[in-house]
Amino acid sequence: MTNADADLYDETVWRDRFRLDGKVAVITGASSGLGVAIAQGMAAAGADVAIGARRLDMLKETKGLVEALGRRCVAVETDVTKVEDCDRFVATAVAELGGCDILVNNAGIGGDYNPATEDPPEHFRQVVDVNLFGSYWMAQAAGRVMPPGSAVVNLSSVMAVTTAKMPAAGYSSAKAGVLGMTRDLAAQWGARGIRVNAIMPGIFLTEATANYSPNYQRKIIDARIPSGRLGDPVEIASTAVFLASDASAYITGVGLPVDGGTLLL
Repeated sequence: MTNADADLYDETVWRDRFRLDGKVAVITGASSGLGVAIAQGMAAAGADVAIGARRLDMLKETKGLVEALGRRCVAVETDVTKVEDCDRFVATAVAELGGCDILVNNAGIGGDYNPATEDPPEHFRQVVDVNLFGSYWMAQAAGRVMPPGSAVVNLSSVMAVTTAKMPAAGYSSAKAGVLGMTRDLAAQWGARGIRVNAIMPGIFLTEATANYSPNYQRKIIDARIPSGRLGDPVEIASTAVFLASDASAYITGVGLPVDGGTLLL
């Protein structure tokens, strides 16, 4: 872009690239943690929001937060390991909000820290079922109805490409699978005008880390996080909004670390 071209882009054009007005965002795992922040971020950027999770009572709290931002919201009890639930979730978003332009695959579980030789098969299967299979079933359901210009944002993890030196083979395998799925769907759907990217969070202050003592947090920070702190959910939410918006219109098939520099070490 030349200096002359730059004159064609006024403040409104720049600002509007980050807006989601007229879009419908479908978000899994929106009953707590990162999912709540992502739902709020999408609504603040102008999207109407469909939220899903297994805990309907907590989903209703998220729904109230979205509606307080002036956007429409529908809450759907959803178990992403069930294909019929994923199909119903997307169909509800289309019927009640008018479409599905953005999918955020946030639903996931960490599982237990079992040594590989002692990891029960049902535990490994459960972790992969939620984190990987659930993301794929949701992507299938959304991909069938998404128009050109849509975006899928998958939640992977830095654990997909590194280790925390603790036994978490199921989680690491599933999150690595999410990266592979992201690349493949981006290649498949690019010609349809649908972008597919992944976020790779580091360690964030969420329900999952609420039991970490201050001393334990400090040990993690000193050992693994150059930025000197744990992440705030709003930092994942704003990244998700960026990847869902036209501000990232030429980005697809990537896994973007949001980790305070964890992968530097």
